[in-house]
Amino acid sequence: MGVVKEHPPAATVVAILLHLSLLVTPSVSAVEFALNSFAGVSNLTLIKDARVDVSVIRMTNDSNQYSYGRAFYPVKIPMKNSSNSSRISSFSTSFVFSILPQIATSPGFGLAFVLCNTTAPPGALASQYFGLFTNATSPSVFPLIAVEFDTGQNPEFNDIDDNHIGIDLNNIESADSTPAGYYNASGAFVPLRMRTGQNIRAWIEFDGEDLRFNVTVAPVGVPRPSRPTLSYRDAAIANYVSSDMYVGFSASKTNWIEAQRVLAWSFSDSGAARELNTTNLPVFEAESSSSSLSNGAIAGIVIGCWTFVVIIVSVLYLWWRKKRGREEEDEEMEDWELEYWPHRYSYEELSSATGEFGREKLLGSGGFGRVYRGILSNKTEVAVKCVNHDSKQGLREFMAEISSMGRLQHKNLVQMRGWCRKGNELMLVYDFMPNGSLNKWVFDRPENLLGWEKRHRILVDVAEGLNYLHHGWDQVVIHRDVKSSNILLDSDMRGKLGDFGLAKLYAHGEVPNTTRVVGTLGYLAPELATVASPTSASDVYSFGVVLLEVACGRRPIETSVAEEEVVLIDWVRELYAKGCAREAADARIRGEYDEGDMEMVLKLGLACCHPDPQRRPTMKEVVALLLGEDPPEAPRKVLSDLVRGGGDEAPPLQPSPPV
Repeated sequence: MGVVKEHPPAATVVAILLHLSLLVTPSVSAVEFALNSFAGVSNLTLIKDARVDVSVIRMTNDSNQYSYGRAFYPVKIPMKNSSNSSRISSFSTSFVFSILPQIATSPGFGLAFVLCNTTAPPGALASQYFGLFTNATSPSVFPLIAVEFDTGQNPEFNDIDDNHIGIDLNNIESADSTPAGYYNASGAFVPLRMRTGQNIRAWIEFDGEDLRFNVTVAPVGVPRPSRPTLSYRDAAIANYVSSDMYVGFSASKTNWIEAQRVLAWSFSDSGAARELNTTNLPVFEAESSSSSLSNGAIAGIVIGCWTFVVIIVSVLYLWWRKKRGREEEDEEMEDWELEYWPHRYSYEELSSATGEFGREKLLGSGGFGRVYRGILSNKTEVAVKCVNHDSKQGLREFMAEISSMGRLQHKNLVQMRGWCRKGNELMLVYDFMPNGSLNKWVFDRPENLLGWEKRHRILVDVAEGLNYLHHGWDQVVIHRDVKSSNILLDSDMRGKLGDFGLAKLYAHGEVPNTTRVVGTLGYLAPELATVASPTSASDVYSFGVVLLEVACGRRPIETSVAEEEVVLIDWVRELYAKGCAREAADARIRGEYDEGDMEMVLKLGLACCHPDPQRRPTMKEVVALLLGEDPPEAPRKVLSDLVRGGGDEAPPLQPSPPV
């Protein structure tokens, strides 16, 4: 795809000769090379769909829907003298890339420069994940740094626009990003569209001593700007650097064709990267054709083609209507579906409400499917979750579970309004929560940081909702994925527990028959590592983690802190053992809370996270303490003993003031 402008043969010979200067300096630790062309280069490590196409590296395959490719220098680059060393090496690299979509208006993907200790990052996906990252909520931590040249905007990753440069620290959500462009000689910022096929020169300088990345881009032919496009410094970078790492490129796509090419590359870890010869590089443009036909002939052809198209479209439309009528007859509700919710939406109604399930309506995605924002014909805002099943039998069993949840009625649960089935795809319709999820207000919105009073009220709301699931119905409902991102906030900032896609029902006293461990790292109860049967106690454990993260303003697992503080539960438990649990409280809201109230919530969180599920409180007891009441089934001293496993020396828990 794309047309290459050919250069004179002499220039091509020069380019081929120049690429042979793949130089490794005599020093054992220093690496330096310059590739002005990739023609004849055979020692690069090319993975999946990456390949050398004549003289350039083509990263993806147009014919594959989910395509990704990686291209690495064949040996690792020394980054530390030893694994225990804190001194990190610097490097400089420069390369030329071209990104050319087949359709200018189609979604974009871009490419990334990669620094990684493996050529095969675990769980890496195609599509918008650059062939590097996973869609897991908490990705495994291993040395991986990427400088992304992103040509698409994904709201779920908090992308700033559809044409930006970002620094990714083993996370698809960039640690820092800025619009693509460069600063000219007068200091003015000149936007640079990276998705036009033009050759773009990039310079990346990494200062290992200062832990700083400087990234600069400019069109080929423009002198290197003196001011970098993006300068990013963070001590956390050290957490993502190992003793030696591979350097290279990665890109991915889905559905739409976007040719991502690397045309030239130089690298040095002992000084400035060598200059590249960019004068003889191929230039890629969208395919076009010229015609010498007269205007009259062109007009005749256009009119004839238009008439032909109208006839064909009319015939196809009539055929589709007839076929659709048969399909609608086939899609009539089956007997087993009559047992479930009375309100069944039509597919056309939900498609219209969500803009045909367009990307601009996408709220997020998870293990069970994608969630879209929609507006029904009566102007009601809803959230539509699309779930796929491989078989009609599996769909029937799944609906048997979630249909029961459709009958759950509680003010602190996200209400399910109805459903729609199209083939093996199930669409669930929920009330729309305009203020999103709790984790955004605790971690991602420093300008609108949620205060303690609202945090406490939301914790009570969710505890009451979870108590209803465990004790308020004729069946016990195990949520199995209680976490702050599944706590949604309505227009009044009241908390509602959502996402029952992973829930499991069973009659009181029965043991659930599932054998698959599901949930989110950091919230999983320890017993699920050996016994994959969730219980109400495992939900209590997850809620205890939520109590701690909301009170402390810290995620369950943090990688940018001291080693002893990485796991939130262990850190708070150590402070509690020293008699200073209050030090774990969120310093950003200091002065907003009663210290006794805060200490009680921290202790209750630890009690819920007791390693022995038999010694955790029930949700009835949790609700009572949060509301300032005495636990209905156990004295308060039992809860205080739960924190450290017993002992008269454990300080008693006191109930919170009523909300």
